[in-house]
Amino acid sequence: MNTVFIQSTIKAPVEKVWNCFTQPEHITQWNQADPSWHCPAAENDLKDNGKFNYRMEARDGSFGFDFFGVYDKVIENDSIDYTLGDGRKVKVRFIKQNGDTIITQEFEPEGTNPVDFQKSGWQAILDNFARYCSAKN
Repeated sequence: MNTVFIQSTIKAPVEKVWNCFTQPEHITQWNQADPSWHCPAAENDLKDNGKFNYRMEARDGSFGFDFFGVYDKVIENDSIDYTLGDGRKVKVRFIKQNGDTIITQEFEPEGTNPVDFQKSGWQAILDNFARYCSAKN
């Protein structure tokens, strides 16, 4: 299966980026592709074989779903590999560069929506994360 690659640069040290990316109180603040969606709840057991579940909902209440899976391998401030509930694999990397952090994500697309649509959605969420994390003190 082909994988999709996205990335973003955050003007913050990797420890801050890691914290904002992995802690539920932060995840609920940035985990949406556009303002018409939100993430009202996030559970995260960040360890090998730990589970996560992020509730994604349209703000108007018309639709919602759980984004969930199991962590395959977690290396603090470096990488997260996980398997989504439907079996697709995702790899996240945190790369230190001159005081900034580059986050890369590689994921297997699902078979329902066009790959470009999925890529733009995942990139929008990552860009939203970068804005949120950069704005945090």
